[in-house]
Amino acid sequence: MSLAELICPAGTPAALRTAVDAGADAVYCGFQDATNARNFPGLNFTPDELAASVSYAHAKRTKVLLALNTYPPAGKVDLWRQAADTGARLGVDAFIVADMGVADYIARTHPQVRLHLSVQAAASSPEAIRYYCESFGVKRVVLPRILTIPEIRQIRGEIPCEIETFIFGNHGLMVEGRCSLTNYLTGQSTNMDGVCSPASDVEYARHADGSMASQLAGFTIDQFGPDEKAGYPTICKGRYTAPNRPQGYYAFEEPVSLNLSRLLPELIEAGVHAFKIEGRQRSKSYVRGVVRAFRAAVDDIKAGREANIADLVALTEGQKQTQGAFETKKWR
Repeated sequence: MSLAELICPAGTPAALRTAVDAGADAVYCGFQDATNARNFPGLNFTPDELAASVSYAHAKRTKVLLALNTYPPAGKVDLWRQAADTGARLGVDAFIVADMGVADYIARTHPQVRLHLSVQAAASSPEAIRYYCESFGVKRVVLPRILTIPEIRQIRGEIPCEIETFIFGNHGLMVEGRCSLTNYLTGQSTNMDGVCSPASDVEYARHADGSMASQLAGFTIDQFGPDEKAGYPTICKGRYTAPNRPQGYYAFEEPVSLNLSRLLPELIEAGVHAFKIEGRQRSKSYVRGVVRAFRAAVDDIKAGREANIADLVALTEGQKQTQGAFETKKWR
């Protein structure tokens, strides 16, 4: 397989067609249930929609990857097995999995379909990645967004599978697959229900001074002045008061988007096989703009030209972007 495959988000059938038409090499999507980590109202696919979408993508030589990247609660694994059976029947090109039980079921039942290890598995060491490869036949690992390029290069030399890395979208500093913050407040688990900050638990309150507070399950997680834009209503991107800290500081993660457009040549040199764009919850215009920009950049690099990446700051969270830990771990 050639390097620099472009993996693009598809939160809806319309977004999938948009990504395909914009030049995606592969799209990733999920069913309308807890088997995928973007289980939000109005997103994802019915089996009939996925069947039509697979046909559309394959007609244009684009692969479809099905995200089964959450963890089944005890005694409820049948939903994940049924999703795998349906995906295999509909002809998806790979499953993106996190749970070992789900990986084992697919490896035994549908060995003809590739397995990709989700970032939700939080496998960041050669030892962990090799275990998944040897035990379940994993062909690709999506690395957590906490590794530098030298670390990726070192891992590449010690594992028997392909590497996929995020290049644009959510910064993702939380430990992937291990976040319990919204579960603590709402009872809905990011890792098992696929729901981070469920919409039914989000409220906004306007104050007399014109400021606005975002609340999750009745708890205030941020407050915005009249001229500030409200960020995503998630605990990890909220601002809080605490002893010996500035008023309203970001305790976990500042709202900012990852953008590795300037590091694409170095990532290819380090042995990265596929570039992943985050954003299944984002609009068609986001998908079209980001995919077109990175399609042009990757094609430039493959042709030996300097990549001329479009300005994507308008599509970032908070209109701010970072290279995160990929260059240096200044945040530690």
